[in-house]
Amino acid sequence: MPAAQTSLFSKPKRSRLYGAGLCILLTLGPLLWWLLLKPTGMGVVLVGKTWRLDIEIEKLLEEGESSWCDELPAEARNISRRLLVDPSGARPEPTEHCRFSRPQWRTMRMARAEGAAPTPPHWPEARLNGLPADQLGAERTGKPEAFYELQLQNEAGQSWTCRLPLAEWQAHKLGARYRLRVDRFGVADCASLPRPS
Repeated sequence: MPAAQTSLFSKPKRSRLYGAGLCILLTLGPLLWWLLLKPTGMGVVLVGKTWRLDIEIEKLLEEGESSWCDELPAEARNISRRLLVDPSGARPEPTEHCRFSRPQWRTMRMARAEGAAPTPPHWPEARLNGLPADQLGAERTGKPEAFYELQLQNEAGQSWTCRLPLAEWQAHKLGARYRLRVDRFGVADCASLPRPS
């Protein structure tokens, strides 16, 4: 008798489990397809390629500083001294503290060239004042920086800018279509762009 009762209850339970499993599969199926099989990213078109090349122009200026006199840099000049107690305790007695000036190179301006494809990138002419390099007021070129950027746009008019190395930037063609990953905050993952062959 107990065996018969068990088999009577197991069939409805089994069919309810199958039904629940089918509902879950029908609900999760589209979600799994969307997560695993749909193309990733957003369709975009390459609408512009811009470049900007900068060169820092540095100038030799005399700047004031202060330090303990036993730590003066070799190029220090216009030195004034006074006795001070070292607050760190490294010097137990009052010691000479110096105010001085020395020449230092400081970035004062930029030489810049910028444009857009198909114009090829070119470095700007860095016009210097021609003074000898050890004379105050002399100018020299400093650090160069290059920026190569792609402007991408989707059908809705949203746009993104991706900065790339020169070789990759050159390989992309205006009008090319790509899929670009964009996060929920609207930030593009430029690394998701395919590398042109």
